[in-house]
Amino acid sequence: MVNPATPEAPSSKKMDHSLIRSLAWSATGDWVSQIFSWASFLVVLRLLAPADFGLVALVASFQPFLAYVSGFGIPRAVVALRHLSDEQLAQLNTVGALLGLAGFGVATLTAKPIALFFKMPHLAPVIIVSCTSLISNGIQSVSNGLLGKNMRFRTLSMFNAACALIAAVVTLLLAWLRFGYWALILGNLTATFVRTVLAIRSRRQTYAIPHLHSIQEPLRFGWHVLVSLIALNSYQNLDNLTAGRMLGQTALGFYGMAWTLANVPLEKITSLITTVLPTYLAALRNDLPAVRRYVRGITGNLALLTFPACVGLGIIAPEFVPLVLGSKWQGAAAALEVLSIYGAFRSIVALLPKVLTALGNPRFVMWNDLASLLVLGTAFYIGSHWGITGIAWAWVAAYPLLVIPLFRKTFATIEMSVAEYIRSIRPALDGTIVMTLTVEYMRYALFGGQHSILKMALEIAVGVASYVGTLLLLHRERTLAFLQLAKGFGRR
Repeated sequence: MVNPATPEAPSSKKMDHSLIRSLAWSATGDWVSQIFSWASFLVVLRLLAPADFGLVALVASFQPFLAYVSGFGIPRAVVALRHLSDEQLAQLNTVGALLGLAGFGVATLTAKPIALFFKMPHLAPVIIVSCTSLISNGIQSVSNGLLGKNMRFRTLSMFNAACALIAAVVTLLLAWLRFGYWALILGNLTATFVRTVLAIRSRRQTYAIPHLHSIQEPLRFGWHVLVSLIALNSYQNLDNLTAGRMLGQTALGFYGMAWTLANVPLEKITSLITTVLPTYLAALRNDLPAVRRYVRGITGNLALLTFPACVGLGIIAPEFVPLVLGSKWQGAAAALEVLSIYGAFRSIVALLPKVLTALGNPRFVMWNDLASLLVLGTAFYIGSHWGITGIAWAWVAAYPLLVIPLFRKTFATIEMSVAEYIRSIRPALDGTIVMTLTVEYMRYALFGGQHSILKMALEIAVGVASYVGTLLLLHRERTLAFLQLAKGFGRR
């Protein structure tokens, strides 16, 4: 999502077009996968009991951490460390397979104690069968990294779409045959095995006996990525854990709904960018002007999309929650208003760790995530004394302070000034500020405190008009370039 209006060398234009194609294919594969997944889910929801979903949710609460260990950051190391030889890749392939087997072994040994802890004897075989996917994760780690390194995102998107279809069909068939929770387990497991076969056939990789001195660099890189992933996912779940432990099940329900809604406008867009971009940054790591251009362009265009979506949802939250979700969800409105601010900020900050990791500095990201785990855990506990809104404010108060080191390190690494970065997001900032002031004035000047569908529709219309109008008035060139980019993206 760089600006095509700026004249660039032919090689840069070729790279830009490749990035847009990769984003387009990834977006297509992602949305096709979502369509299959949701369609299947809506049908399976009627065939299975809530207890079946609860059992699978228990497994899903800890299986990702074992998956991180079995992957050990190897795919990201392969993408970022582009100088790895075939012999080193073969050794890493063996390490990945061994880690997958080790993860499955740990899951097998702990399955029965976990089942006894939850007083669910039938949970043990579910854990063991589900975690056979860890073997697949380890076996395909190097192949996935090489597919990403070679920018074969079209192939990857087709794999994801095909596996989503397979998972949906198998799950539906087994649910119809009354397999209960095994339908969910075996549907996903089948898709995982198929994904492994496709990845290995597309990018075959040999095995070799690992020698620590030979693969020390990629293993250290992978270790930093692994610790960072565990810390990141831990602190992103600490707010829910705090809400449930300190405030109870109902409060957790309100907070979980607010969190989900606040992240809907940005999750798909941001994850799409952060999945594809590191490959291109790693390829350009010795060309800092090009890296800065990508960071500026992607950050600015991402902000144009996510700032108004996140902040706008927060503005209309008092009307949106009772009118769309129902009055029983009114308790989520205040937290949604606050979390929307965090969501807008997070949408652009999410790029920074990817930039640093792609340019070979995952160690800094790891320590920053570990510090965030400690600080945010404390902030959530303090905020819980003011209910779920206090926990939401903990994100807004603590998170910006924690990412200051990320900004400083990124700017120093790519030699970019703060003013340069601010200029990239200036159009989105100006438009969002005007939109907020306009909608808030209309709300209290014309409608007072009443809620209605008409009021919410008018607020959305006025918000969109004021945002677009501000962009065309103050940043016309940037806006037209963005529209041209969006048009090209749509064509691809």
